[in-house]
This record gives sequence, C-alpha cells and structure tokens, in this order.
Amino acid sequence: MIRVLLADDQALIRAGFRMLLDAADEIEVVGEAADGAEAVRLAVRTRADVVLMDIRMPGTDGLEATRRIAADDDLAGVRVLILTTYEADEYVYEALRAGASGFLVKDTDPADLVQAVRVVAAGEALLSPRITRRLIADIAARPQPRAGAYRIDALTDREREVLTLVARGRSNDDLARELHVSPLTAKTHLSRIMTKLDAHDRAQLVIAAYETGLVAPGSP
Repeated sequence: MIRVLLADDQALIRAGFRMLLDAADEIEVVGEAADGAEAVRLAVRTRADVVLMDIRMPGTDGLEATRRIAADDDLAGVRVLILTTYEADEYVYEALRAGASGFLVKDTDPADLVQAVRVVAAGEALLSPRITRRLIADIAARPQPRAGAYRIDALTDREREVLTLVARGRSNDDLARELHVSPLTAKTHLSRIMTKLDAHDRAQLVIAAYETGLVAPGSP
C-alpha cells in the first residue's frame, strides 16, 4: 500500500482528497494535517510514503514543512507532492529546491492526481507542463548560473551527459536507449549523480542542471 498524508488547512479539500485516494487501489490515507508543523509531526509518526502538501497554510507553511521533512534523515523515504491553487505560485521554485518531488495545481484531473501519487511514491519526480514552463522561465530570468551551489565538477563526462538528458525530460528507458546501455546502468548513473549533487530526486537534478548552466533554457 502507498501511505499518503494530507496537509491542507481546508477540511473540505482534505475530505475530497481522502475520498478520491481511499477509493484508489493500493493507496491509503494515513493522516490529515491542517498546517505545516502538524504535517511534519504526522510524517514522523506515520512514516507516510507521500505527503500531499498545500503551500499556503497558517503558521508553518508548506514550504517550510517540505524543507523540514527533506532535511530529516529519518524521513528520507517520505516524498512531498505539492498541490496549490495557483500555477504561478511564487513558491514553486523554492518548494522544489526545498526537496519537493512533484508539483501540481489543484484543478488537476482526479485520475492524474492518483497517478501522480503513484509516480512520486515510486521515487520519480513529477511536474505538470505549466509548472515546468514556469520553473524554466524563473531560472532563465536569473542573472547568472549558481555554479557553486552544486558539485558539478565532481561529475564524469558520462554523468554530465546523463544529467543533461534528465534535464531535457528523458525517462530511464529513454536514457538507456540514447546512451546504448541497459536500464540498470542508466539507473546506476542516476544514483551516482544524485549522491554527488546531494539531490533527492529528478526534480532537484533538473534544477541543478539549469542553475549551473549545464543546460540553458530554450536549448534543444
């Protein structure tokens, strides 16, 4: 079972998500939180696989809660999927940098939300196309790459190639085909890159690639 924790300050929204997810196969809602601080406490208590996290909550918001969960080694297996009403939320970029594994707007189709939970629980990153466009636009507007923020120089040439492909949206199967390696080898490359860059998942790898200038927004 995929264990899900709901974090939203609106009880009606939590109830809707609970009905939707409890009706899905192999998904179980194990708790509800009305603010970020409670979400962190319940994440520790329930060891949920996925936290559906609203950003704008009273007290401790979803951004800070995401940061605390990602920074806790005991919660390394907990993934945060951000849900927001606003696709242009100014916290999109910071939430991903804080450790969120996915970002969706609340008008997402119910079936897509269920699938998003499964994808994030499996360790993959998930961004809606609108969110991805905003993320890249935000990075493009920055004056210069933040090369010092990531140890890109620690990567081999092959690992840089893999990171470039990941930043351009390639899946593990795509990597294997384009690099002429087995899927297991592709996955091994990804694991090594994540370790060297101290990244939690593909979302942070994409950020690292753009922030350091390895991939330029708009490049083919």
